[in-house]
Amino acid sequence: MRDVQAQHMSTMYRRPMADETGATGEPRVVAVIPAHDEGPRIAAVVGGTATHVPTYVVDDGSSDDTAERAAAAGATVVVQRPNRGKGAALRTGFARAIADGADAVITLDADGQHDPAEIPAFLAAFGAGRPDLVVGRRDFRRMPPIRRLSNSLGGRALSWAVGREIADNQSGYRLVSRRLMEALAGSDEDGFAFEVEMIVEAVRRGWPISWVPIRTIYAGEPSHIRPWAHFTEFVGTVRKARRDVRRPR
Repeated sequence: MRDVQAQHMSTMYRRPMADETGATGEPRVVAVIPAHDEGPRIAAVVGGTATHVPTYVVDDGSSDDTAERAAAAGATVVVQRPNRGKGAALRTGFARAIADGADAVITLDADGQHDPAEIPAFLAAFGAGRPDLVVGRRDFRRMPPIRRLSNSLGGRALSWAVGREIADNQSGYRLVSRRLMEALAGSDEDGFAFEVEMIVEAVRRGWPISWVPIRTIYAGEPSHIRPWAHFTEFVGTVRKARRDVRRPR
């Protein structure tokens, strides 16, 4: 499995079981989890997720045993080499999910900050009105101060850019419809800006967005936010969002 270094991308595939295919008429929803060097945490995340939906892990250039542990926990693993970033990993997972007939995917992080037990809330929101994007809305008051400031200012800036309230633009816990995945297939955003692009694309096309409350989980780990670098990068993202949301459909 590790003999993939010379390849741009290599895949491992577990064929879905008959009861995973949506043959009953219910929408087929799968989870896509991008992961980079998450060996110590990935099995628990996969185990919790797979109790609700078939689970795909995109191992984005990990140097540890993330892929092996994810596969052992029951995930379909797609190995991507070299490391390309979260946005690229999500698009790789979307492409595999679309090829396997998924009507929507649920995205969550591999580090344990998203509780898989909340997946039914996303499924219920999708079943209720078929929104193209369901975003997990966190309680900013429960965040460490630097994260709270970043998320609050970011939400206000993006709301201004797209002309409607965006309750939480940085949450990675989402449900994404098939047609939104297909609309994003040509994106060249490889980092966190891809998740902003999801929102912008849905707004631009007039497709419905829903929100579900989720737990705000931090295990006391130090923040990786570099305030000035992230601020300047986000300013550029907001400017691009304001231009893109006004493009013809």
